Amino acid sequence: MAGHSKWANIQHRKGRQDKLRSKLFSKLAKEITVAAKMGDPDPEKNPRLRLAVKEAKAKSVPKDVIDRAIKKSQGNDAESYDEIRYEGYGPNGIALVVEAMTDNRNRTASNVRSYFTKSGGDMGQTGSVSFMFDRVGEIVYPLSAGDADTVMMAALEAGADDVQTDDQGHWIYCADTDLNEVSTALEASLGESETAKLIWKPQAPTEVTDLETAQKLMRLIDTLEEDDDVQNVTGNFDISEEIAAQL
Repeated sequence: MAGHSKWANIQHRKGRQDKLRSKLFSKLAKEITVAAKMGDPDPEKNPRLRLAVKEAKAKSVPKDVIDRAIKKSQGNDAESYDEIRYEGYGPNGIALVVEAMTDNRNRTASNVRSYFTKSGGDMGQTGSVSFMFDRVGEIVYPLSAGDADTVMMAALEAGADDVQTDDQGHWIYCADTDLNEVSTALEASLGESETAKLIWKPQAPTEVTDLETAQKLMRLIDTLEEDDDVQNVTGNFDISEEIAAQL
C-alpha cells in the first residue's frame, strides 16, 4: 500500500459510493472552472485546464458536466475561489496537507481546524508539515501499458524523474513544472494515462501498524474530504496490508 494515491484512496463502504461520487464530480468541476477562469477556456492552450479535464474524464465525469464547468468560468456570475493549503498533524503525529478552494476563507479555516481538533490532531501554520513532502507531478498507467522496462524507458525519455511499478500499475513522477510536458510526451509513446496530476509526495512515510490509529486517521481524512471546500488530502503515512485488511 505504499505510494501516495493508493493509501490516499482507501476504498469507502459501498453505501456511500453515490454520495462520494457526486461530491467528487463537483470538486473536479470546481477545479475545471477555476483553471478555465485563470487562463484560456481552451484546454489545448491551458495546461492546467487540460490536466483538470483529463482527470475528470479519468474519473468518468460526463462530458456535459465538464463543458458546463468551462462555460461557467466565462460567465460574469462565476464564483471567485481562493486556493488555500492547510497543514497539520493527525492522530499519532501523522502529517497531513489539506488543499482547499473556497469563497469564504474564514468558514473553511474554522471547519478544517475543528476537524483536526475533534480527531485529537492539531492544525499548524502553513509550512509546518509541507517540508516533509515533495510537490511533484504523478502520472499513472495501468499494467497493460507495458512491462516495467518499457514504461521506465518511455518515462525517462519523456523527462520523468522516477518510475515505480507494482501489482496495481506504473507510477511515474516528474517535477511539478514539467507535468503537462511529460504527460503529453508519454501519451505519444504509451497512450492515454489513467491520471496525471500534481501531488504532495511524502519523503519518508510513517508506518501505521495499529488498527486504532488507522481508524482515527481514516475517519479524519473522510471528514476532511466530505467538506465541500476541500479538494485533496494527503498524509505522510503507509498502512500495512494486514491493518488495511481490517479497516
